[in-house]
Amino acid sequence: MAYKVRDEGPGFHHVVTRGNNRRPVYTSDRDRTVFFLMVDRLAKKHDWNVVAYCLMRSHYHVILEVGSKGLARGMDELNGGYARWFNGEHGRINHLFGRRYWNRPLRTEAALANGVRYVVQNPRRAGVPGPLESHAWTSYAPTIGVEFPHVTFRREDVLELFGDRPASAIAQFKQFCGERVLPDHDGRQPP
Repeated sequence: MAYKVRDEGPGFHHVVTRGNNRRPVYTSDRDRTVFFLMVDRLAKKHDWNVVAYCLMRSHYHVILEVGSKGLARGMDELNGGYARWFNGEHGRINHLFGRRYWNRPLRTEAALANGVRYVVQNPRRAGVPGPLESHAWTSYAPTIGVEFPHVTFRREDVLELFGDRPASAIAQFKQFCGERVLPDHDGRQPP
């Protein structure tokens, strides 16, 4: 059975990929760093801008602004390339990722803001303790300016949603991300 054709044209997209059987896809900070180096390289090659990110142990979330080159080829290179590297590095064989990546276009500013909040709150929903800025592998701390990002990303695209003055935009973003995401904010949650 063929996969359904998906919308992966220009614009903002929430993208998720999970490990096969929800197994770990990152076992060390080195794994995460290599993944982000691949993201940086492929973002340049495929005309993407990273807007938000979160690496969990068994999956990742990224919000990308996709340019005219689309999403599919770059995602194939990212997931395939990282899986080959990870398997070689860790002496593994077979599939690292379970199914193909999931994506959802974010067509409005509200959808983009909610998507960013959903992504950076991922550790909290998984039961990881601590404030949002304590989660090292999300874009929350770099967005509020208390940590350097792990990947080249467009902080300004997020902050512009919350105001035109940086200090007030950061305050509004922090307040917005502190709110619990309502279960129905997105009718189709990532897999």
